[in-house]
Amino acid sequence: MDKYYDRYLSYKTRIDGNLFSFIEKKSPAGLYDPMNYVLNGGGKRIRPMITILSCEAFGGSFEDSIDAAAAVEILHNFTLVHDDIMDSADTRRGNETVYKKWDVNTAILAGDGLLGLAYRSLLRTNSARISEIAKVFTESMIEVCEGQSFDTEFEDRNNVTHEEYLMMIGMKTSRLLEACAVIGVLIADGSDDDIALMKNYAENIGLAFQIQDDLLDITADEKEFGKMIGGDIKAGKKTYLLIKALEEAADEQDIALLQKVTSKSSSISDEEIHKVKEIYTRLGIIDESTNQVKSYTEEADSYLEKLPSSEAKEMLKWFSGMLLGRSF
Repeated sequence: MDKYYDRYLSYKTRIDGNLFSFIEKKSPAGLYDPMNYVLNGGGKRIRPMITILSCEAFGGSFEDSIDAAAAVEILHNFTLVHDDIMDSADTRRGNETVYKKWDVNTAILAGDGLLGLAYRSLLRTNSARISEIAKVFTESMIEVCEGQSFDTEFEDRNNVTHEEYLMMIGMKTSRLLEACAVIGVLIADGSDDDIALMKNYAENIGLAFQIQDDLLDITADEKEFGKMIGGDIKAGKKTYLLIKALEEAADEQDIALLQKVTSKSSSISDEEIHKVKEIYTRLGIIDESTNQVKSYTEEADSYLEKLPSSEAKEMLKWFSGMLLGRSF
């Protein structure tokens, strides 16, 4: 495990170095200061890691894939800047969100600028298949926006099923991870079968990642998580846990509290957040969700087992295990 963690830290340092030096301009400060703030704001760099390791798994290199890897990370950060505005989130990765530190207009513009930077970085990729890469990148961005739209729509609905939720997170979370894996394979000039294999891997990793994120919102240590615990409950967001609890709850008081959570007009107290967690525990929702994360992670690993032996393959398998623990 240590050698893979050391390799992860080494790659992360190199990815960070690429991102930190990416913005050369300083003026206008109202645009570039918040953009630099975002790129220097930390993060696990999961998406660029998947891009690079997918490339290496099929014979490519770090150097071949670093520009595309930076592009997907910048694109991811663009979505976060705008998501934070939509969610009225105060913190991200333990730091003030851009719109809170500056204002909404500045955050919108900074997000737009990051999207432009993402394409600039992507188009630096030296690959004969750059048109395919750009198409995958663009389609993933559109699907992420579609997923965010469904997420917003679900906030105003009281009859969202867990099947609909899985569809939404597939678009909002999995599609960009799928794009990371596919772009890595394309840079390495992999086959259609290679692409399908890694796409299936990334889809399952994305589903596991998002359900784990839902779990952490109610179970994690706030300092480690980098976000307010119970934030999804306070915001009335339809998470995997809340939807499953609404489907399975029978006690009238439980149902009343869960329905209150879904009502945007209701304010949820810290005591009520604790009671919601008790409901999740009593109904077995936390255990069920944990098992669902494990199932998706194991499914992802089953696709990796079909890859030829390589250090990148073993690193990707280790990465899946890290996702399950989320102890970066």
